[in-house]
Amino acid sequence: MAKLTKESFIESLKEMSLLEIKELVDAMKEEFGVDPSAVAVAAAPAAGDAADEGNATVSVVIADAGAAKVNVIKVVREITGLGLKESKDIVDNNGTVKENVSKDEANDIKAKLEEAGATVEFK
Repeated sequence: MAKLTKESFIESLKEMSLLEIKELVDAMKEEFGVDPSAVAVAAAPAAGDAADEGNATVSVVIADAGAAKVNVIKVVREITGLGLKESKDIVDNNGTVKENVSKDEANDIKAKLEEAGATVEFK
């Protein structure tokens, strides 16, 4: 039997549904007597620290469209490539303009939106 590499195991996980992964975790608990999720939780803070230093991503969210809502809608359309209705919905509902963008790109987007009159937050 060929040895399963870490890379091929991760690729296999990417193809699984959440239910299949849960069943896999349960089977690992039963077979080896350990909870793999406990190991992942213990390692998560260390991984989080590295992410803060490196390429952390944020979501750009409109907190307030301001008085010049039409200008904000135009900028949202430009940034997202969405249509008028979708862009208007984002602005009206204080929605997320872009998700999982680098901090540099998020700052550029924030500058454009603030120039148009919006108040922007990162999440």
